Amino acid sequence: MTLIKSISGIRGTIGGKQGENLTPIDAVKYAAAYGSWVKQQRNKESYRVVVGRDARISGEMVQQLVMNTLVGMGIHVIDLGLSTTPTVEVAVTMEHADGGIILTASHNPKQWNALKLLNHNGEFLNAAAGQEILDLADKGDIAFSEVDQLGKISINDAYIDMHIDEILELPLVHVEAIKKSNFKVVVDGVNSTGGIAVPLLLEALDVHPVKLYCEPTGHFPHNPEPLKEHLGDLMSLVKKENADFGIVVDPDVDRLAFVDEKGEMFGEEYTLVAVADYVLRHTPGDTVSNMSSSRALRDITQKHGGNYTASAVGEVNVVEKMKETHAVIGGEGNGGIIYPELHYGRDSLVGIALFLSFLAEINLSVSELRKTYTSYFMSKKKIELTPQLDVDGILKAMAEKYASEEINTLDGVKIDFAENWVHLRKSNTEPIIRIYTEAKSQKEADELADRIISEIKEVSGL
Repeated sequence: MTLIKSISGIRGTIGGKQGENLTPIDAVKYAAAYGSWVKQQRNKESYRVVVGRDARISGEMVQQLVMNTLVGMGIHVIDLGLSTTPTVEVAVTMEHADGGIILTASHNPKQWNALKLLNHNGEFLNAAAGQEILDLADKGDIAFSEVDQLGKISINDAYIDMHIDEILELPLVHVEAIKKSNFKVVVDGVNSTGGIAVPLLLEALDVHPVKLYCEPTGHFPHNPEPLKEHLGDLMSLVKKENADFGIVVDPDVDRLAFVDEKGEMFGEEYTLVAVADYVLRHTPGDTVSNMSSSRALRDITQKHGGNYTASAVGEVNVVEKMKETHAVIGGEGNGGIIYPELHYGRDSLVGIALFLSFLAEINLSVSELRKTYTSYFMSKKKIELTPQLDVDGILKAMAEKYASEEINTLDGVKIDFAENWVHLRKSNTEPIIRIYTEAKSQKEADELADRIISEIKEVSGL
């Protein structure tokens, strides 16, 4: 069991000892540090923070701890209750709030939870802000408010509906065309808040949703990471229902994957590719994804006359590069769609609406659409970290070994070969080294990953 303190938030397993797991004391400690940081940003008479959570079993407990800590600091809280990460992000700006906290461990199993922290723009904190909060928590010099200056909690459970309304107003969401298409879609909500939000969006578009695991109990029916090996039930139900396609999201609804009408994976990496293809057809421009994402986005961007840029891994890094390059769409190859026309955050709901608009426009099946893109195959593997592993030394050794290839050390080490690539980096959210590879066949991608893992073990003496 573990507690991971990073610039991207505080993530850990529930239960256990303080400082080693995400215990109630740790939740209060880091909520207080965040509240103190919020108050340092602007000198105001009152402060407001939006708080929402996914359906994890521990969510209500952690939310009450976090909200009442902020109340004790004189900060007013807008309680969204069960919500999604992109909904909280949208709510921060709509409320003109000073920040936001999402209580979710994203794709991690049910024993995990996390405090994911937002600034007043509803965006994840950059490295400097994240470090300031960690320093405040370590210092422990937090000032709480006297009794007459305590904050208050106000409940607003309408924000998922309001978020959907904002999506339906987007110029590229062709509501009437979608309604005329009579789509039937199976939705795997992994028993979290996607089971609330995705069907609501589909019903607003007159799309018939077939619900699978859409009860927000927090008891995930399968590993919540939306990968092929976890989605057998969805793939079977799409075929049984003769649906147009299937949708799966992770517990906080910022990762999106599709299953085609034949019950086959569309490819998590191709979620962003397809949505970008649609957006670029109507609004030519540039794109951004992180270094571990498929070359397919680069291909489709260049096809439409735009420029593609790779960022370091992490949503905040993608957003920073998107702003710098004025990208019209971007995201991450794990199914994260960032569409700045709405907001700078990964948003499965806007991704679904844009994908449906694309299907209504081109009159192709999902499997036929997939065939229009160059096929790349990825392998995503990992090595568990142990205290004796010198990660920096391993990465340096691998970069030196392949110095004759194109090397990028912006985030870990990425080695670009002529026909494939490998990206090695230490995870920000789990105690592992991630090994991502991409090639023109799954066999080649897997073999490259296995070869690199063997070389890492040789270098590290494992």
